[in-house]
Amino acid sequence: MERSRTESFVFVVGSTLIALGTLTAVSWVAGFDHVLERLRGVDPVWFAGAFGAQIVAYVGYVLAYREVARVDEGCDIPTRDVVAAVTAGFGSFVARGGFAVDVHAFKQAGLSDQQVRTRVLGLGALEYALLAPAACIVAIQLLADGHSPSLGLTLPWAISVPLGFVAALWAVEHRDSLRTHPGRRRHLAHALDSIHVLKCLFVQPRHLLGPLGTAIYWFGDIFCLWACLQAFTHGTPSIPLLLLGYATGYALTRRTLPLGGAGAVEALLPFALHWCGISLAAAVLAVFAYRVFNLWLPIVPAALGMRSLRAAAE
Repeated sequence: MERSRTESFVFVVGSTLIALGTLTAVSWVAGFDHVLERLRGVDPVWFAGAFGAQIVAYVGYVLAYREVARVDEGCDIPTRDVVAAVTAGFGSFVARGGFAVDVHAFKQAGLSDQQVRTRVLGLGALEYALLAPAACIVAIQLLADGHSPSLGLTLPWAISVPLGFVAALWAVEHRDSLRTHPGRRRHLAHALDSIHVLKCLFVQPRHLLGPLGTAIYWFGDIFCLWACLQAFTHGTPSIPLLLLGYATGYALTRRTLPLGGAGAVEALLPFALHWCGISLAAAVLAVFAYRVFNLWLPIVPAALGMRSLRAAAE
């Protein structure tokens, strides 16, 4: 939060070079000739839809963020501050990832250290609480239909997600017994408090805007990628395969990754889409366009959001 403008600019340049370098390397694997051929046939009309979808995604995340702050005797954060925290957290100049911004925003709102940890972890859990089951359902459907692109891609989603949810629900009911133990068990109990926050968001009607906002966020972000793929494939990509590839490429969501996921997303997402049957050349270009809309264009609102957070802290 105390970084100067020059230091932030260096981080932006660095993250951009990392992202472009990674995409260049993946383009080399795909074949520069194939990538150029796809580029010549681009249909840019789809980019308007991608731009609008990212705006929708940000609106959804703002809704989810407010409910995470409010749940379980939390606090009401003014909408302006929520927008500032959300936009800043997706910035490519945040070296420790967007959750570092969330820690600052929640502390600034007056929450205790324990409440801050619970909400930051809960925010991350809320993201996966919708994306992971969706990917699981798609994987099971593909396995049942016999159209699985790869057992190594579908089986982990089909098996690990239900087991993980059952284990998490059982553990959260027994978290109080862990608080009496020192060391790792106590830390585990604190982590499980975030699952309790997640449970409250789903079972308490007054907080349903949290899951709804997350669903809107994922819809907008996935639609953005879908539109970018349309621009280079000239045909509708299979929605189930696209969802599975997207979830696999986002083993860690970009808000949890340093520098807005620069490098990591560009390395993983094209190959995940390729494993789902999409041309690697088209996937490289689509991911490049997608990252223009969710990494580089939001730099200005992210910088303004960071500026607003700093001003509020003074």
